[in-house]
Amino acid sequence: MLPALAPGDWLVVLAGARPRPGDVVVARHPERADVLIVKRVAHRSGSGWWLESDNQRARGRRDSWDFGAVPDGLVLGRVVARYWPWRRASVRPGAGRAAAGR
Repeated sequence: MLPALAPGDWLVVLAGARPRPGDVVVARHPERADVLIVKRVAHRSGSGWWLESDNQRARGRRDSWDFGAVPDGLVLGRVVARYWPWRRASVRPGAGRAAAGR
């Protein structure tokens, strides 16, 4: 999720919050329910939410381009703040990014 989030960032997640395009969310991986993923909502699809990585060129990136739309029930909540590390603390990290035209 670079540049908005980095490995090791600690997040505040509003559980059950309905996502909107542009939001960063926490979801269960649709192919591995024991794995949590943090992705940006691109748009609503007929079968769920289209979730994308901010860095499409990242090695090992896995998102809706690989596994399709993520069903509502697997989206756990919306990220509302990053609180650790302190130097990167912010409210709604990456919220300034446009949902389209990335």
